Amino acid sequence: MSDRGLRAVTMADVARRAGVSVKTVSNVINDYPHIRPGTRERVEAAIAELGYRLNLSARQLRTRRTGMITLAVPELRLPYFAELADAVIREADTHGLTVLIEQTGGRRDRELAVLSGSRRQLTDGVILSPLGLEPADRAALDIDAPLVLLGERVFGAAADHVTMNNVAAARAATSHLLELGRRRIAVLGPHPDDTATGSSGLRLDGYREALAAADLAFIPDLVVPAAPWHRSAGSDSLGAFLDGGTGVDAVFAMNDALALGALYALHARGVDVPGDVALIGFDDVDDVRYATPTISSVAPGRDEIARTAVALLRSRLAGDGGPYVRVISEARVVARQSTGSADEQVISVQPGSQVPADAPV
Repeated sequence: MSDRGLRAVTMADVARRAGVSVKTVSNVINDYPHIRPGTRERVEAAIAELGYRLNLSARQLRTRRTGMITLAVPELRLPYFAELADAVIREADTHGLTVLIEQTGGRRDRELAVLSGSRRQLTDGVILSPLGLEPADRAALDIDAPLVLLGERVFGAAADHVTMNNVAAARAATSHLLELGRRRIAVLGPHPDDTATGSSGLRLDGYREALAAADLAFIPDLVVPAAPWHRSAGSDSLGAFLDGGTGVDAVFAMNDALALGALYALHARGVDVPGDVALIGFDDVDDVRYATPTISSVAPGRDEIARTAVALLRSRLAGDGGPYVRVISEARVVARQSTGSADEQVISVQPGSQVPADAPV
């Protein structure tokens, strides 16, 4: 038996097999960007042939890194956050990072625990989608590790920020319904206690802007509050609204879970979709492609958000001390059967952007 059969394979063994230095092997393992493709391939082939396994404990002692990052989201029960988590995990995996998932329930105390609790020290950085934090919690966002915030509740934090253009995307979704000739459009999902900067407040602004652009008055009676944004709330809230006798010819649901619930309520009352009532959601989760009819939706750039968040975190971990940035993902309106499109088609695109984090919104 060879010596290697009696001991663990080392970086030096990999370096000899690949014909490179130990430093080059280390650079490949740590995903250093400036490696020639041919060199990277030789090192990776040697790693596979020899069965090299990185000593994570030794690397942590040497680099003070765990190779893990935290992703904290409100709830995985919501398809959008489940699919976002999947996208972050897949992206992180391509860079050798492991993702620790924290489910906060949108509660302030749990979000604060993600930022300062004992588990924070287990990971090298945090991607956080806050719902419960308040402006008074601004100082809590100043943590001893890279932080990327998702969504709207950022309060001028000294952190990178990745989000979607909720106003423009909601305006485009409502405009799609208006272009179909629909004029009595119910908006499903506003939270009565949401602030103007929350998702439902911003999406309601977009709905109102589309109506104004079409010279239509905003009708408060067509606003259908629903919370939480689950299928059951969509079904119950829209069902009660329809049973109240208010006539509509379209529904803009503020997320796809609400849209799926709304579709159930419409079917249960014998309402033809889209013949009698057109329907569009928001998030473009996988489920809407398999509903009957398939549901039109806003695709807010979920995969782009995941890639960007991981890239920003990696950049900060690598020592980038540049100004914090706010990245807004590209959003698309995807038309399907629920708004009369026989085949899936992208009918509107809201371009993304990147600006300094402290630039005016």
